[in-house]
Amino acid sequence: MKKVMLTGASGFVGRSLLERLHQEGYELVAPSRTPLAGAPVGVCNPLVGELAADVHWGGSLESVSVVIHSAARVHVMNETADDPLVEFRKANVEGTVSLARQAAAAGVRRFVFISSIKVNGEGTEPGQPYRADDTPAPQDPYGVSKMEAEQALRAVASETGLEVVIIRPVLVYGPGVKANFRSMMSWLSKGVPLPLGATGNKRSLVAVDNLVDLIATCIEHPAAANQTFLVSDGEDLSTTQLLQRMGSALGRPARLLPVPASLLQAGAAMLGRRAIAQRLCGSLQVDITKTRELLGWTPPVSVDNALRRTAHAFAAG
Repeated sequence: MKKVMLTGASGFVGRSLLERLHQEGYELVAPSRTPLAGAPVGVCNPLVGELAADVHWGGSLESVSVVIHSAARVHVMNETADDPLVEFRKANVEGTVSLARQAAAAGVRRFVFISSIKVNGEGTEPGQPYRADDTPAPQDPYGVSKMEAEQALRAVASETGLEVVIIRPVLVYGPGVKANFRSMMSWLSKGVPLPLGATGNKRSLVAVDNLVDLIATCIEHPAAANQTFLVSDGEDLSTTQLLQRMGSALGRPARLLPVPASLLQAGAAMLGRRAIAQRLCGSLQVDITKTRELLGWTPPVSVDNALRRTAHAFAAG
């Protein structure tokens, strides 16, 4: 069985991926800044510094066939850097390219890069989903850094023969999810009335189990080499539908007020909260036809099953 190195194993996606690959019998190396709590028995866990160009990956890459790179500098809610893009580039571009070059030099065959749909942009018109081969249009420093990392990795692939696979997930949810998705579950569980009963938007989401399944597919699949894939659950929901189905999964029917989306957006604009309104009322859809056809891949977990698993984990605390 192949030896796989996984960065970002302590993250939300990384934890699930580590468990999946361990179950499948891969020999695993999972470098991290601090020791991995609860890592499966047999996982090698060398300690490394912050993701940056000067990290020496050394023995972590010995005999590794595939690197899955999910570590990144992600969104910083209370950004203090004078130039956030500079900080994102240090980790997400320079650190990633350094790892890829060291991997190629060590004889690694394939490099699977977990990017972001933010490379495509921040939103779509309903019925006009993003596609994997669209011209990138990132709107924030994080998205720009991911785009630049993708471009640099393609150059490394061209120069060295390293096979690069790029995966751009949409919003990932599942057991243990935090941030806005967890807040939504908290509101629903408490029966808080929400003015989101009349949104006509469409958003693609991806359950962590579906994302992990695609990543696992890309370790071995010959057609994945040097390709870019979008990934979702294959069913797009409005915010209203998501709240209704999440409420059902929690056993707490959603209390939704049918406030027109235009009023919500206008109110948010007056309060300087346009970004929040965009996430709640705007659309962001992806077309996963290429992923399905080129890899023969289908999301193995339905939206409702994934929501139930997420709800059970939330209820269990």
